[in-house]
Amino acid sequence: MPIEWAGSGPGLLLSLDRQGPEPLRSQLEGLLREAIRTGRLGVGERLPSSREMARELGLSRGLVQECYGQLQAEGYLSTQVGSATRVAAGAGISPAAPAPRPRPARLIADFASGVPDLAGFPRGDWLWALREASRTAPTAAFDYGDPHGSSLLREVLAAYLGRVRAAAADPERTVICSGFAQGLNLVLRALADGGVRKVAFEDPGYTETAAAACAAADVETVPVPVDAYGIDVDALEATGARAVVLTPAHQWPTGVVLAPERRLALVRWATRHDATIVEDDYDAEFRYDREPVGALQGLAADRVAAIGTVSKSLAPAMRLGWILCPPALADTVAELKLRQDRGSPELDQLALAALMESGRYDRHLRRMRVLYAQRRTALVESLAEHAPEVRLTGLAAGFHAVAHLPEGADEQSVIAAARERSVGLYGMSTHRSSGATDPAQLVLGFGNLGERPIREGIAAVAGILRGEREAAPAPE
Repeated sequence: MPIEWAGSGPGLLLSLDRQGPEPLRSQLEGLLREAIRTGRLGVGERLPSSREMARELGLSRGLVQECYGQLQAEGYLSTQVGSATRVAAGAGISPAAPAPRPRPARLIADFASGVPDLAGFPRGDWLWALREASRTAPTAAFDYGDPHGSSLLREVLAAYLGRVRAAAADPERTVICSGFAQGLNLVLRALADGGVRKVAFEDPGYTETAAAACAAADVETVPVPVDAYGIDVDALEATGARAVVLTPAHQWPTGVVLAPERRLALVRWATRHDATIVEDDYDAEFRYDREPVGALQGLAADRVAAIGTVSKSLAPAMRLGWILCPPALADTVAELKLRQDRGSPELDQLALAALMESGRYDRHLRRMRVLYAQRRTALVESLAEHAPEVRLTGLAAGFHAVAHLPEGADEQSVIAAARERSVGLYGMSTHRSSGATDPAQLVLGFGNLGERPIREGIAAVAGILRGEREAAPAPE
């Protein structure tokens, strides 16, 4: 289907040689034929009106009308009374139709993790914030901005993170970035510039992200095991790494909280080895049946680079995040940000600041916390009813849980069998550095699933989760 350009005269680049021997009409006809033959003008696409074409090219309208009439006679153009001149059907060379992409199978429920409720994005509030930012932004805001980011947003973030996450946020040492991936990339590059050659990551954890970020920064990746109390600090000590990336408030993907004694041991490790802790505070705002856990950065602001985003609180499409930098890294991170993309979009930053200052951001989080709690309850109740053998952990915060399958279960077989029943399940093995499938565990995301699909999805795979060889077919 051709794009329907708005306005009476969609632009068309044509170059006429006014010093050449060929008449201008012949040149114009030839250029239009060539544009149609090569596909620059597609079938059904509208041409500028004769009046607009004449004005753009500095020709008489009568010459353009004669040209259009000739091309219509040749079958290149079609016109109707009261309608625009368009490229005729069958004119030119139609490009080969691309092979149709296979449609993904429709699922009863897709328990993909790390995805918030996309339908819950506060469109009305965001439109208000964009309008407010556009209305109040000073003229200077439309220039290339400070690579650190909007000073207003950094001030608002410092106040917000201090209030909600107990962070020691300094606007002067905050850098706005385009999400976690860029934030991690900037911090690791800054650390590499300072001589760090080995970076530890939690295992299980961000396996692919860790590999990509470390490869880009030309540093070695070292996995460190996670147990029921968080990252093993003794094992970290043995690696010789001078930086570690971790998720202390709600470990990804196991969901454990870094124990208080581990937090203190981690800070002592960083001080002893002149090391840096990179904290991903990705979903701690969504907590349910536990006391809030403050950001690790609040304990040691000189040793922790804390990365936060609105990917989980608002939507991944926002591509907005921040880095609370230790003093030794702040200038280097800002310089790297400047060289990489000259700064994140200023208007979006001002809109986010307006959203936070107005209280609409807090209101959205409260609404989503209730919604995710209801979906969490649906997941817990469904498994208790249909597959009580499956134990759930990691439910204190966020919108994913870990399902521990019965002894002897094969993780990959369970996933494959569930897919045959139109349910998307995902294994813990993809988050382990070794790829090991034992113990068999599933990472069940419920952020972007309604209560009904959650219950129907668990009911459909109940037998598979229980380890039965012959389970009843999924309901229609």
